Amino acid sequence: MVDIGVAVVGSGFIGPVHVEALRRLGIYVTGTMAKTPELSEQSRAALGLPRIYETYDDVLADSAVQSIHLAVPNNLHYPMAKAALLAGKHVLCEKPLAMNSTESAELVQVAAQARRAAAVCYMARYYPLNLQARAMCEQGQLGDIYAINGSYAQDWLLYDTDFNWRVVAEEGGELRAIADIGTHWMDLVLSITGLEVSSIFADLNTVHKTRHMPTGEALTFTGSSNQPASTQPVPINTEDYGCILFRFNNGAKGSLWVSQVTAGRKNCLRYEIAGSKQALAWDSEQPNDLWIGHREKSNETLVRDPSLLDPAAARFANYPGGHAEGFPDTFKQLFRAFYDYIRASDFDAPAPFPTFAQGHREVLLCEAILRSHREQRWVNL
Repeated sequence: MVDIGVAVVGSGFIGPVHVEALRRLGIYVTGTMAKTPELSEQSRAALGLPRIYETYDDVLADSAVQSIHLAVPNNLHYPMAKAALLAGKHVLCEKPLAMNSTESAELVQVAAQARRAAAVCYMARYYPLNLQARAMCEQGQLGDIYAINGSYAQDWLLYDTDFNWRVVAEEGGELRAIADIGTHWMDLVLSITGLEVSSIFADLNTVHKTRHMPTGEALTFTGSSNQPASTQPVPINTEDYGCILFRFNNGAKGSLWVSQVTAGRKNCLRYEIAGSKQALAWDSEQPNDLWIGHREKSNETLVRDPSLLDPAAARFANYPGGHAEGFPDTFKQLFRAFYDYIRASDFDAPAPFPTFAQGHREVLLCEAILRSHREQRWVNL
């Protein structure tokens, strides 16, 4: 029996990841929609889905669809999410939630009025050891947190011939590296520590002020070294790299550097959280190890094993110790939390996933970062 039908809109790098994770949970995927019917059919055939939707109105009108996953360019998040909520659908949207805080604030309100589950795909929370780190912070094991530092580095836009819709402000927004991957880091450390940002200072850099757009757009994370036969120069004003200083509401300080032009770093999110009793550190390229730092005894490395984790974390670790869980599993666990919540049908209960309200918070942080960079000063939130 099919209790929830889900349509996945978007067929680039991340859309198929959504489809695969939903299938692993036994959730029925009704079909897919891409930029054109031809691309939709290619995606449908590759993923073995039952149908395509030629238009978004077709998705909204399908009574078999109770929930919609949006894996589309950022400028489509707001209109598509709003239309889905008004049509009575639950929504799980890729990040960032919207192009600006006016849009994201409205989406928070529309979701509340519609009484539908609405999540943003900040899946890094769902690495089991990040859930373990959260439990340790909640239990006071770190003591008073006074420093949070880290980075998120990639290299897929290292060359000026690397091109994707995300580099164009009209499609991705005025912030790119920060909005695309930096918000993952910010959401993650705020989720782990329970803190909020009180003020920000940012300095950003556009390394390639002109990029060369191929006649056929490059796909995300293809790793291809083939140069396009012909290109067109495009001026770029979104950042490739950025450094941010944070002040948190408990008095703690922090820093983050984000780069999409660091050679050899494929998808490396790292944080270190320092407390008065102990410290924690984690690296997404070694996601099954959590470093625990001590002063008076030897440091530890906690290897992901459900039998050793806090129950809140063990619930989202499905394989025994020594059986690695990674990037695709985080989507599965986020979707599990989302659809368990929908099945419970208590939309007044606290949501166990990144909500539209938290997605709105990340948009506000991005706007403060951009303002700080442009005015070269601290900006309060």
